[in-house]
Amino acid sequence: MTSETSLRRALVVRGGWEGHAPVEATDRFVPFLRESGFEVRISDSLDVYTDAEVMAATDLVVQCWTMGEITPEQRAGLAGAVRGGTGLAGWHGGICDAFRSDAEYQFMTGGQFVMHPEGFVRHTVEVVPERAHHPVVAGLPERIEVDTEQYLVHTGPGIDVLATSTFGAGEGIPAEARGATCPVVWTHRWGAGRVFVSTIGHKLDDFDVEPVRVITERGMLWAAR
Repeated sequence: MTSETSLRRALVVRGGWEGHAPVEATDRFVPFLRESGFEVRISDSLDVYTDAEVMAATDLVVQCWTMGEITPEQRAGLAGAVRGGTGLAGWHGGICDAFRSDAEYQFMTGGQFVMHPEGFVRHTVEVVPERAHHPVVAGLPERIEVDTEQYLVHTGPGIDVLATSTFGAGEGIPAEARGATCPVVWTHRWGAGRVFVSTIGHKLDDFDVEPVRVITERGMLWAAR
């Protein structure tokens, strides 16, 4: 059993648009974090990012906060902690469609949601062959079939893309997106901190697909200090 003194600390920050079920989605992973040796704190307010003492003692932030607004002080607190070594992890809109008006936040996470075809799209997520040894995706199938929203994202420099998906030519897919290959899973370094992003996770049963669940769990562990 992990002793109390050796526990790492995870901060789960959840809120924003309710359509992504931030409470229910994060609740699925809280037991995993505890079993993995984390003391878990949950916050439904972004103000926790301004608490320098809490942030400095946090080894991993799991954020599920779609859209919404973040103040400069809140973003500075989060970004400063990550630069100092606190990990940041999240999925879908909870991390890459958060705080659309804050470009510095987007720079830190390495990418930003732009659009998705209407409804759910059955598509294939492909592990990048050259990155198949990365601990987040090692040993997983090369091709993962999902039926969910397919995110088109704009990404920044320096991200390490671990998995991608390619847009088809079906109804509802804009001509400009057809045939485009976009990152689905990536990591990013921000100072001394690690950032993990997966664009899968619009609905709870997305995590019933075992490779998706495994990628999410491994991504959190990889990002943690």
